[in-house]
Amino acid sequence: MRTIGVISDTHGLLRPEAIHALEGSALILHAGDVGDPRILERLAETAPVHAVRGNTDMGELRRTLPATAMVDLGARDGRPGGAGSGGVLAYILHDLLDLDLDPVAAGVGMVVSGHTHRPVAEEKDGVLYLNPGSAGPRRFSLPVTVAKVVIRDGRVEAEILEIVG
Repeated sequence: MRTIGVISDTHGLLRPEAIHALEGSALILHAGDVGDPRILERLAETAPVHAVRGNTDMGELRRTLPATAMVDLGARDGRPGGAGSGGVLAYILHDLLDLDLDPVAAGVGMVVSGHTHRPVAEEKDGVLYLNPGSAGPRRFSLPVTVAKVVIRDGRVEAEILEIVG
């Protein structure tokens, strides 16, 4: 069993509740709109981080973060084909409307996105589509959330965690 933390749309605010919720993760995935590079540094103190840029990420984040990332959730470092590989592949992008591949054909088990600030975990054609919602400043009446993913026997299970009431 392996636990993966998933976060998005921090927009420059990394809440202590988010850090606490992601503790114990083997990897952390950030689906964009990071807002401040120090957020990724702080998350990396908990576990290796794989992040993509969002539409509001500028400057250093726009230059250094990719638009998409493929992550092997079974590999120690998350790199496909890396040490300990053989896990479920996750494809990360910020806006699901920009999905540029067929997850089933690509062998992807989970697509992670952000952007809408609405937490969603739904399976379609054997692929888990996960939006952890927004962990940054509250938007409208939407909850402040992150997600935890458990990989067990090649199966992906996700739980949305509300971190601020």
